[in-house]
Amino acid sequence: MRKKHVAVLMGGWSAEREVSLVSGAGVAKALEEEGYSVTAVDVQRDLTGLVAALGDPRPDVVFNALHGRGGEDGTIQGVLEFLGLPYTHSGVRASAIAMDKVMTKRVLDSVGVRSPRGLVLTRGELTGGSHPMPAPYIVKPVDEGSTVGVTLVREGQNSPVGDAWTFGERAMVEEFIPGRELTVAVMGAGGKDTRALTVTEIVFEAQLYDYTAKYSAGHAVHTLPAAIPDAVAAEAKRVAVLAHETLGCRGVTRSDFRWDDSKPGTEGLYFLEINNQPGMTPLSLVPEQAAHVGISYGALVSWLVENAACQHG
Repeated sequence: MRKKHVAVLMGGWSAEREVSLVSGAGVAKALEEEGYSVTAVDVQRDLTGLVAALGDPRPDVVFNALHGRGGEDGTIQGVLEFLGLPYTHSGVRASAIAMDKVMTKRVLDSVGVRSPRGLVLTRGELTGGSHPMPAPYIVKPVDEGSTVGVTLVREGQNSPVGDAWTFGERAMVEEFIPGRELTVAVMGAGGKDTRALTVTEIVFEAQLYDYTAKYSAGHAVHTLPAAIPDAVAAEAKRVAVLAHETLGCRGVTRSDFRWDDSKPGTEGLYFLEINNQPGMTPLSLVPEQAAHVGISYGALVSWLVENAACQHG
């Protein structure tokens, strides 16, 4: 059988452009090694150019390796739906909800998912100098990925972030959960085959698992499976699958958690957010978890291609 022609979208115009280029290059190389015909497309903020790149020759499938705004918020998904091209990862609605941390919390709260207490502030409220809740607490953009812009406000700071906020007109403020950082990858194309891979604990030098810790070698150590009680691991996996399915995601997602291990049982486990377009770089958590359960990088990207879909295709 003829292997499919896959267009790999990478780059984009978000704060995560450089990470996306690394992810996309890795994906393209792996797909070629798996026998697919591959065209790499460095996506710019140019709709005419993108449509032209996807028109001649027209690919069978689009692998979406974009990260951040424009790539995982439903924007590029809407373009691909309009063109009738099957694409990897989540669709328009699931992508838009998953990218919006406020909306994600509201939707998952309706099915009993516990997340840190929080509120949404305007830029003016955030930079006004007064603290919205007792420190320590977290300030994060509502619609950025990969911990872009995430700030830990400690006791003794005069104001949340000063005048430096550049991530939109709204920000989410959440109580800081002490303890340990956990993450769970989920594979599922819709239906009964959805499954959590494993639980990774991330240990990092700083007090916060930020963008630098995620994408710079030597700043974080991944332990998998995490050395945590079976009940906590099972609950993290259950919630990750529940989040994936409730939001209507497909392909691969990754849900992040904080676990306050001073509390009994699973009482200290808090859902933070879901990433519907996880990184595929050499340091990325999803390929690492897949390898742990016997799925090679090539098999993972091939599975994503073979489970690509287009609602209006």
